[in-house]
Amino acid sequence: MTALRCNVADLLHHQAARRPVHLETDGTDFGAVGGTRLDADPLVIDVVIERVPDGVVVRGTVQGVMTADCSRCLRPITRSFTWNVNELFESHPLEGQTYQLEGEEIDLELPIRDTVLLGLPLMPLCTTDCAGVCPQCGIDRNETTCSCNNNPTDARWDALSALTFDD
Repeated sequence: MTALRCNVADLLHHQAARRPVHLETDGTDFGAVGGTRLDADPLVIDVVIERVPDGVVVRGTVQGVMTADCSRCLRPITRSFTWNVNELFESHPLEGQTYQLEGEEIDLELPIRDTVLLGLPLMPLCTTDCAGVCPQCGIDRNETTCSCNNNPTDARWDALSALTFDD
């Protein structure tokens, strides 16, 4: 993804120099986490790139839209998100802590990918109080009350009630 490469030569030659950068890229190229994926809407990156003694620091936000299926009721979910980006690029990066300053360029793909994929929920919910589906009859309990609702326990666990333990 060369669209996320930025030339920072102008910043490297002036201490404390800074420049705003606005980029847009296709979010679907970033992959997915569990069942959560990025929507076809563009991923919008608004950052300020600043020269610091150790290299170049990138601060700003990444905005996009995620889609998923609720992990309880399987309804489709579409939500927008905004996450902060705050990363350091160095000539000699510390593995897992900073990113590579490649001559006079930085590549924002890896830090943006890390920010986005780490922010996506592993088990998304349509609402925090989603009741899910009934394990016995499969009815969506958010919309309908089923006859199974009188027995809130899952019948598959009934065999455990007969267990006894000797002290």
